[in-house]
Amino acid sequence: MSPVLQAGTVYGLGLGPGDPDLMTVRADRLLRQARHVAFFRKAGRKGQARRIVEGMIPEGAIEHPMEYPVTTEIPVTDPAYNRLLAEFYEDCTAQLVALAAAGEDVVVLCEGDPFFYGSFMHLHLRLLDQVPVEVVPAITGMSAAWTATGTPITWGDDVLTVLMATLPEDDLAARIAQTDALVLMKIGRNIGKVRRALQQAGRYDQAWLVEYAAMPGQTVQRLAEAEDRVTPYFSIVVVHGHGRRP
Repeated sequence: MSPVLQAGTVYGLGLGPGDPDLMTVRADRLLRQARHVAFFRKAGRKGQARRIVEGMIPEGAIEHPMEYPVTTEIPVTDPAYNRLLAEFYEDCTAQLVALAAAGEDVVVLCEGDPFFYGSFMHLHLRLLDQVPVEVVPAITGMSAAWTATGTPITWGDDVLTVLMATLPEDDLAARIAQTDALVLMKIGRNIGKVRRALQQAGRYDQAWLVEYAAMPGQTVQRLAEAEDRVTPYFSIVVVHGHGRRP
C-alpha cells in the first residue's frame, strides 16, 4: 500500500510596506526556502509584491503569477466587477489547492499584511477546509506612512480611524469629524473627494500625504502643500491625534 500523501501548506506571506528589510524573519525564511511562489499582478505588469522580493526567490522555484481580470476598468458598483473577481479567485484557489494536494508548499506574496485589505483574504476564505493554510502577518503600509511623517499617530486615549477614500464624500466627512487620528487609504482618483471631505470636517490643514511609504521614491508633505493632482495608487493620507500625554 502506498503511503498517504501529506498535503502541502499555502502560506499568505506578508511582505510589509515595500522595503525588504521590513519583512519579518519568518517571512524571509519561508520565501528563501520556497519551491512555489504565487503573486498577484495586473496583466502586463510585474506586480508590486514580486518587485519587493526581487533577488530573494530561490533559484529553481516555480513562479505562479495571478493576473487580475479587472482593476479600474469598470466601477466596483458594476455587478460584472464582483462576478469577474469571484471567478478569478475561484480559479486561483483551484490552482493552489492542486499544488497543495500534490504535497507542495506554496507561498503567496502579499503586500503589507495579508489580513488588512489584501487580496489574499479572498483566497484564504476559499482555501479553508480544503488544504492547510497559514498567514504570516506583517507591518502594514499605514504604519510605514505615519512613521515616515516622524510623528506618533496616536497619544493616550486617541481613537484611530482607518477609512477608504472610495466611500461617499459625506460619509468620509462625517467619520473624519468624529475621530482623533486618521488614516485614509485607496486615494488615487479619489484625491479631490478626500480634500473636500477633510475641509468639510475642519481637518484639512492637519493632513499629511505620504506617497510610496517605505518604497523607492517615498515622499512626505502636507496635503495642503501638495500639487493638486491625482496621486499614485500607493498613497496614504494621515492625520495625527493630539491626545493625552504625560
